[in-house]
Amino acid sequence: MTDESVFRSIVIMNIALALPIGLYHRIRSQATGEKLARSEEGIFIMIGLRLCGLLGWIALAAYLINPSWMAWSSVALPTWLRWIGAFLALFVVPPLLFWTFHSLGKNLTDTVVTRREHTLITHGPYYWVRHPFYDVVFLWILSLSLLIANWLMALLGFSVFAMMVARTRIEEEKLIERFGNEYRSYISRTGKFLPHLR
Repeated sequence: MTDESVFRSIVIMNIALALPIGLYHRIRSQATGEKLARSEEGIFIMIGLRLCGLLGWIALAAYLINPSWMAWSSVALPTWLRWIGAFLALFVVPPLLFWTFHSLGKNLTDTVVTRREHTLITHGPYYWVRHPFYDVVFLWILSLSLLIANWLMALLGFSVFAMMVARTRIEEEKLIERFGNEYRSYISRTGKFLPHLR
């Protein structure tokens, strides 16, 4: 078995671990049947985020079916660096994803608006940071980019992440509208993506 086939197997294991976590929590959060106004995140982010995400999934599928299809955008990374990606993909991303989604519960949305029955979550990873899901996305993109050693995958993935980060401004405005001083107080004691160091 070549190194490349081992890394492909690890990517498949990562998807097999992470995808059910995401699907379960997404389906559970849809139980309200609410229609969410995705256009409130801005037309550029609304379309760009989903387009880059779709292209990323297509590129990932192409790599998994036949790595030679993506060889034109491959990068010669040292094997040890790719193994760091493997460690993140198997032992860091899935448990963090579960912890974040489990803490968020039915408040989970794929846009910036809140649900009618939305509650302010300040436990689990939300005790330290306001947007732990974005941290998980960053680590997931980083892990797959290292594992696959492909600049196109990295470019598409980090474009998705950049747009998600850009929309946090709107997301936090919506949360302040919803929770007022309670959310302002939460902002004062937590970091956006990294915990406060005090």
